[in-house]
Amino acid sequence: MKDMMKMMIVLSLICGIAGVTLAALKEVTAPIIEEQELTYVQAPAILSVLTGYDNDPIKDRKKFDVDGRTVTVFPALSQGRLIGLAFETYGKGYGGNIGVMVGFDMTDMNAMTLSGIGITTLKETPGLGARVAGHGYTTQFRGHSLEAVELKKNGGDIEAVAGATISSTGTVSAVRDAIAVFNSLKSKLAAGWS
Repeated sequence: MKDMMKMMIVLSLICGIAGVTLAALKEVTAPIIEEQELTYVQAPAILSVLTGYDNDPIKDRKKFDVDGRTVTVFPALSQGRLIGLAFETYGKGYGGNIGVMVGFDMTDMNAMTLSGIGITTLKETPGLGARVAGHGYTTQFRGHSLEAVELKKNGGDIEAVAGATISSTGTVSAVRDAIAVFNSLKSKLAAGWS
């Protein structure tokens, strides 16, 4: 009986030490992982959807709470004035979630449009669904109005990638989600970026 108690105490100590060690390791590595993701995943997409800015959108990013989720917004500033912004949303694809960086052109506050989209994460079939990351598909969103972003088969003007309807639908869904988030953020952004 004593041996069994000893083993239980030793096992409990080992589990406790392992748990504390893993929690500390997660705490230490979280900022490093976030920085790597910003640099190698989100930055290329941000560069492809924002133009004409004189700031560092990654450095000037802010987090907002929108409908119970936290959204990281990357601003494009020109001479201190907010001319655009980008943030990432997700849509359901064939192989999992598709991460889409959606850019908004805010140079004309009366006629805001999409400045483009960039694919950040993708687990779609190579050579088929993965073609949604291609230039021909993503350029359809550049300059598009915020209304009626929809695939042609659903009455819109976005041409789906042939053979990749689920992936195309997922990206359009992510863009539509981003537009909804953007409309929620407009009141918070009305005063400018400070």
